[in-house]
Amino acid sequence: VQLQAFGGGLVQAGGSLRLSCTASGRRTSDTVGWFRQAPGKEREFVARVAWSNGDTYYAGAVLGRFAISRDNARNTVSLQMNELKPEDTAVYYCAAVNDQGQWDYWGKGTLVTVSS
Repeated sequence: VQLQAFGGGLVQAGGSLRLSCTASGRRTSDTVGWFRQAPGKEREFVARVAWSNGDTYYAGAVLGRFAISRDNARNTVSLQMNELKPEDTAVYYCAAVNDQGQWDYWGKGTLVTVSS
């Protein structure tokens, strides 16, 4: 599966931004999601969604502020980010799970910068 993310940019604290990711090729599992990597930090999980039934799961740091969704007809996964904080500044990556249950497919990241 190939993934392409877009929608990053600069936003003020408290603002909103929406990221999208287009998936192409054969799906290897039911799970797709988003990760992020802040400057000087390791990549961390943000949210995931199931293609089949839309079930979602979030990291504690974004729960209640971010919403992940999928559009099966368009093979697109979106991440609506609200109430953004400076600590949300990171490169955000769209990712998909392989048939072994591992996060194995990664799109190029898109930079989100939240100014205080």
